[in-house]
Amino acid sequence: MQQDAIGVLQVTFQSLLNQTFSFLPELLGAILILIIGLIVAWALRVVVEKIVSAIKVDTLLKHMGVTDMVKHAGFNLHVGMLFGWIVKWFVIILALIAAADVLGWSQITQFLNDVVLYIPSAFIAAVILLMGVVLGSFVYDIVMTAVRASKLGGAHLLAGISKWAVFVFAFIAAMEQLGIAPALLQTLTMGLVGMLAIAGGLAFGLGGQEHAKAFIKKLGEDIGHK
Repeated sequence: MQQDAIGVLQVTFQSLLNQTFSFLPELLGAILILIIGLIVAWALRVVVEKIVSAIKVDTLLKHMGVTDMVKHAGFNLHVGMLFGWIVKWFVIILALIAAADVLGWSQITQFLNDVVLYIPSAFIAAVILLMGVVLGSFVYDIVMTAVRASKLGGAHLLAGISKWAVFVFAFIAAMEQLGIAPALLQTLTMGLVGMLAIAGGLAFGLGGQEHAKAFIKKLGEDIGHK
């Protein structure tokens, strides 16, 4: 009986030892792939940052006023660092996919493949949000200037509503790009449009009559002078 137990233990230990030795080459290969992937990712990040800096993309955006508008919205825009960060993590995820494939972890490989396929949508969504922030700040300045030039009240309110309307629509567009609950987003969009229409009607009916009369009177005078 004791000999049978010892024999079972020997067989189990031998099987475990064989599995360990057969797994070691795969583990070492996966580690090597990860190390090479990290090195390549770091090198490509540096190269991309230098290339973007060499072609002076940030300088061009600064001359166009985009950098100041983004900074006005509370963000610091550095295109080289952004592209470098994206390239770095793209290569790292590819290295993780290769390592998981070597180890035979099919579920992790499938998950990472889905992540890689999702990256373009995430990048486009980020661009939409960034453009929404820039456009929202731009619309705020335009509405503020236009209302003040018309000598009407509520310039800050109207400009703020315009800016946040752009922000919200940009957020909804980004979420739709990511495929997050499209039916819910459509309902929210319709609700937002209805809410803005009702709020605008109430504001005009309750407190905007005098401003509207002044605006119409001024418009009539301008047309009469022409």
